[in-house]
Amino acid sequence: MSKRFELLIFDWDGTLMDSAGVIVQSIQAACVDLGWPVPSREAASHIIGLGLKEAVADLFPELPASEHPQLVERYRHHFLSQDRAIPLFEGARELVEEMHARGHTLAVATGKARLGLARAFEHTGMGGYFHATRTADVTFSKPHPAMILELLDELMMAPEQTLMIGDTSHDLEMARNAGVASLAAGYGAHPGDSLAEYGPLAICRDFGELAKWLRANA
Repeated sequence: MSKRFELLIFDWDGTLMDSAGVIVQSIQAACVDLGWPVPSREAASHIIGLGLKEAVADLFPELPASEHPQLVERYRHHFLSQDRAIPLFEGARELVEEMHARGHTLAVATGKARLGLARAFEHTGMGGYFHATRTADVTFSKPHPAMILELLDELMMAPEQTLMIGDTSHDLEMARNAGVASLAAGYGAHPGDSLAEYGPLAICRDFGELAKWLRANA
């Protein structure tokens, strides 16, 4: 079968893994630990996809940077206590296996740190399907285009061969900044309707719809 997109770049949290709720709860619990104002679910969800340092700065712009590591430490404490139990979305493993078998080159671009993604790959057994990855601690955080541009260079792909799949405005803005097409996972951290302004090829309301779109159009 001919492929419209040779390279499929997936975000991880909220796109392949059903982790947005745990991330929000961990952020809120970390703020409780420190006696900081607890952000709303909406505010905490908005920073999902950013690198952790950038996320803290976005949530608490009034706090000096010297205090940010405290929240990072408490967030990691809460998240790592439950990350082994976070599931992939139903059908995610099968879709990735199928896209790999069809000959697509697969990559991950995530706001996780390198160690965090390695843990997720270990827990899920999914690492072997991806040809390359970029994380927020090894290059610029989303929505800067560096993650995608570096993956294109490493995998020797052209922008027109590439599709970015993500659930946040940060993912889709990164794709737009890099000059590649995007597909919105409207079931993740950011409301689907809010993603339309970034020009995705489609907004998928659940993982099954996303899988169906990729099988028919990728």
